[in-house]
Amino acid sequence: MQKNILVIYYSQTGQLEDIAKNIAHPFENNADYNVIYYNIRLKKDFPFPWPSDVFFNTFPESYLQIPSEIYPPSDEVLNTKFDLILFAYQVWYLTPSIPIISFLKSGFVEQIMKDTPIVTISGTRNMWMLSQEKLKVYLKNLNAKLVGNIALVDRHDNYTSVLTILRWMTTGQKEKSGMLPSAGVSDEEINGAGKYGEIIKTYLDKGDFANLQPDLVKNGAVEIRPFLVRVEKVGNKIFTVWSNLIIKKKEKRPLLIKFFKVYLMTAIWVISPIVLVPHILLTPILWFKRKKQREYLQGINLK
Repeated sequence: MQKNILVIYYSQTGQLEDIAKNIAHPFENNADYNVIYYNIRLKKDFPFPWPSDVFFNTFPESYLQIPSEIYPPSDEVLNTKFDLILFAYQVWYLTPSIPIISFLKSGFVEQIMKDTPIVTISGTRNMWMLSQEKLKVYLKNLNAKLVGNIALVDRHDNYTSVLTILRWMTTGQKEKSGMLPSAGVSDEEINGAGKYGEIIKTYLDKGDFANLQPDLVKNGAVEIRPFLVRVEKVGNKIFTVWSNLIIKKKEKRPLLIKFFKVYLMTAIWVISPIVLVPHILLTPILWFKRKKQREYLQGINLK
């Protein structure tokens, strides 16, 4: 019997769409599979490239997971029972993006995802780990079955990737310029993402996903950088304060957004190095704890 596969995604730049389609490629042009794509579309979409003020003004709603209105999926998506969903999402401000949250909080999401095996796919700058934890909660509450996770990231150092992503998001220029390399996930990794689709296909054909995630991890699908996990934890605490303040003080929002922008840039360039020093010094003491943390974040279980 033909197996139905749904690929859900939202992509401003096209990068995540390319990643999702390359992972789905092994299922294409094969009579044993029926692949359907669902591109999440907001009724009031975000611009690309982002004007700087719009990008930072998106922060509070993004972090607090406040949804926007989206167009419903097609009748084909709503009325098909899927054997597997490839769920591609991006991270905005340490949280699944507003389009993704809007889908997860929509009235039709349970009809699509309930009791269905899900492989989550992300293409990010580098900090996705705690966003994935938030996504796990949504999937659990929807009674969806998370069976795998693939997290492709920008492999450049943290500071270089900040500069290249800001250039890309505000000007639309991804390509290398001057001393800066190209932004985002490398073309090599995007083009090679089909190998993960082949692995997923093997387990789908067997009807048993029990060892899928360890196999994906073994093949490079998930890399954990302990220092960035620490930065994310600190960032979530600070973002909680800032986002609630901006939402509550509506009349002062433009001014607070400007302050937040300055703070965020300062945090990236000044506070992050300060956090790095104790992280390095404590490595011998916390080695086993970090190893356990790494193994957990590479997996699909929810604490």
